[in-house]
This record gives sequence, structure tokens and C-alpha cells, in this order.
Amino acid sequence: MQIGVQTGELKDSSAKAIIVTVFDGANTSTGAVAEVDRALDGAISRLVEEGDVAGKSKEATLVHTLGRIPSPRVLVLGLGKSEAFDGQALRNALAVAARYLRRAGAESVAISADPSLGLAPDACAQAIVEGIILGHYRYLVHKKEPEDKREIRELTLVEADASRVEAVRLGAERGQVSAEATTWARDMANEPANFLTPSELAERARQVAQEQGLEYEVLERKDMEELGMEAFLGVAQGSQQPPKLIVLRYRGAAPEAKTLGLVGKGITFDSGGISIKPSQGMHEMKADMAGGADVIAAIRALAQLKAKLNVTAIVPATENMPGGSAQRPGDVVRAMNGKTIEVVNTDAEGRLILADALCYARMLGLSPVVDVATLTGAISVALGKVAFGAMTNDDALFERVRQAAEAAGEKVWQLPLFEEYKEKLDSEVADIKNVGGREAGSITAAIFLKEFIEDTPWVHLDVAGVDQHDEVKGIFLKGSSGTGVRTLINLGLSLAERPLSG
Repeated sequence: MQIGVQTGELKDSSAKAIIVTVFDGANTSTGAVAEVDRALDGAISRLVEEGDVAGKSKEATLVHTLGRIPSPRVLVLGLGKSEAFDGQALRNALAVAARYLRRAGAESVAISADPSLGLAPDACAQAIVEGIILGHYRYLVHKKEPEDKREIRELTLVEADASRVEAVRLGAERGQVSAEATTWARDMANEPANFLTPSELAERARQVAQEQGLEYEVLERKDMEELGMEAFLGVAQGSQQPPKLIVLRYRGAAPEAKTLGLVGKGITFDSGGISIKPSQGMHEMKADMAGGADVIAAIRALAQLKAKLNVTAIVPATENMPGGSAQRPGDVVRAMNGKTIEVVNTDAEGRLILADALCYARMLGLSPVVDVATLTGAISVALGKVAFGAMTNDDALFERVRQAAEAAGEKVWQLPLFEEYKEKLDSEVADIKNVGGREAGSITAAIFLKEFIEDTPWVHLDVAGVDQHDEVKGIFLKGSSGTGVRTLINLGLSLAERPLSG
């Protein structure tokens, strides 16, 4: 989608549709809606009087202009209660508008970053662009003939106040980069596992590196053997697909500056291994690499935005398959840092590959480190599809993550890592077990990871409850959500402006 910013009045736009917004109660006397209403001889006001426009959340009413202004259509979009309004409400409303106008055949759309919305011009522009792009998203790669080929190809933000134009332009640029990074991650997680193998994920990462000028490296099985990554290789041994440890580096700051580490789980298909999953829902396990996609997408965006920090993204990529050579329950493997792990359940494989990836991050001297993973079903029980879970050994770092998520309109909730939970991972035959039972499953998984990141400042994000959606709602469609990408981008930009102390 082509995104542009234009100086002028919204009513003068020749886009195939323009969007105006109203809060619950539908006051048409202020903002861009007042300007357009006057140009339409009060048509919108009359719709309000007749009860056809109320301003309810995500309500959409199409008005044909019949030549009274250059654009043939005006979409009057409800935003709901003004007291509940924020950037995420705007994103969700614009997502509804994007799908509505695509169905209406509007190839070009214009809107104003309206001051009456009460948002800063850059934040408003960013939310508008993110809402339109994320709501417009569809995954059609494997459809021979999509039922509906119509698309919005152009979005223009029209700004009447010249003093606001530069801020609107910057917000629109950041929104486009962030949203397109999110849709890239969605594409990866929606891709079938017979297409997106570990090798293909590495190739997609290489393409990103080439496009954005990143350093690219892939560790092969032999490299991992030399490093002692038995935990990672134990998971990989059941698959015919070779494992890959993908490493991307962005250098936007001085060489001596700290390097943010982003580690993402890259299980391109998870059968559960010998501890095989139930068949119901197993097809969704093609998306068990969503964390890996998130961190690649985030470093891609930070490079595009020329963030002034150093970032390294690490993605351990493999399949988790059953078979004669597969890892067995009861096996013991040694991680890169020398700790031995009793594999009680082969379906708790994500933490095994992350254990070695986190050790590798420590070896590289990365700090702080954030890992992202569709790690546990338990997080869905705890938080549903509303928020992702966070666990940390550094509260100051978590607070920065929380602020980054809030700015993205993504919800995160911190869970504790009390020492008492570690007892559940005690093993009689190894240093640690890979599962601690049903109770506090997300917490014990994080405590397991903590053994391998040790004292490096670290936050673990468990996105298993929010990475997939089964209904269309606001910026989310059926399938992969890309949740976490924009939080990571915001975190990187925040650390670039104000590094962690210490």
C-alpha cells in the first residue's frame, strides 16, 4: 500500500473514499467531520438526526457524495465513547474501515489526523496507518483465484495545518514500517510447514538481511555440535529437515555500545515429538515459529527506522517430529552451558531450543535480552487471548517492555518467578527437568529458561495465547496476529533514546 501525506482540506481530496470519525453521540460540529458535513450541505448531520449515525464503536456508514465534493464516497466511522478512546481504539476502528472500503471497491482512501481526536499528530498518524494496513491484511499466497481481488492501494493523510505536517509524516512512516513488519511476521506464521521449513525460514531471513543491510549468519548442525548445543539438537534429531540457528545483526550505534538481544522460538512445525499432540488443532502448529518471525520482523523494522542502537536477533529453527531417530521421554541432554536436562516431555521442546539460544546470546555478550515464544498452553489458561505473559529477572527492563507494549496497544501481564516454583523442575537424574507439571506451567517454563540466561537482564514473553485468532476483530483476522512485533520495535526505539542504566 502506498502511504502519503498531503497538505490541504480533506473535503478537497479526490480519493475514491474519505473517512471522517465521530464519537458516541455523533457530534458533527467539530473536526474534519464538520468540514466535510458543510461541504455536503449537512448530509451527515441529517443522518445523525434520523438515527442512522450514532458514533458507536466501529459503526460504519457510507455516504455517496453525488458530485458535491471530489471524492465519490464518505465513510462515517464511529469511535465509541470518547472517554474510552485511545490509539488502540483508533487502530481497531480503522481496521474495520479498511475492510469495509475494500469491499466497496475504494482503491484510494484519504483521512485526516484530526486534532479533535485528542492524540498527538505523530501518534494519531501512526495509529491510522497501522489500523488500515493491519485491518486490510489477507493471506492469499496459496489461493489460485482469490474470491475478492479488490484492494486499497493508496492511503493519503490530509493535513490542513502546515505546522503539523512533519509530525504527521513521521508518524505515518513509523506506522507503515511497524505495520508492514507485523504483516511480514503474519505471513511467516501463516505459511504452511511444507513451504516454510527451517531452511526456508533461514532464506527468508537472508532476504531481509540483504534488503536492509543487516549482517547474516547461519549456524549448521556441525557448528551446533561443536558448541555443545545438545538441547537444540535433541529436538531436531527427529526431523529430516536440517536445523538452523539464524543470526541477524543490525549495528546502529557505536561498537562499544550494548547490544539488545532478541531471541525467537523457531519451531516450524510442532507435532509434539514422541509425546505427540492430539490431532485436533495440530494444523495450527505450523505457527510455532511465530516468536522467531517476530524478532526477525522487529530487527527489520529497527533497521528501516535507522534506530540508534545495536541489535542481534537469534532464531533457533527446527521441526519437532516423531520417528525412529526422535528424542525420547527420559533422555538426558547437555545444554551449551554444561547443564544437563532430563527430557520428561518431548512436547516441551521450545524451552530446549531456547536454552541453547539463550546460552549463545550470553556467549555473544548480548544485554539486555528479550525472548519471544509460543511456549505454553498454560498461558492461554491464565490470560486467554487478551494479553501475553511476561517473566523477568530485571524489573526495570520489564517496565520498559510494558511501556513499549502499551504504546503499541498490546497488553502484557507480568507473572512471578518465585524461588519456590523451581522445586518443580528438580530431577533425580539430571540438573533440571524440562517440565514441572500442570501447575504454574508458564512460570516453571520461564524458570527453566532463567537457568540458561543466568544474570543477564532478560524478559521472557510467552505469546502462545495471542499469536493466533479464530475470528475477525479489529486489527486481528483469522490466523496469525503478529502480536509482539510492534512491542519489540517500540522497545528498541525506547532503548535507543534512553538506554537502561547499569
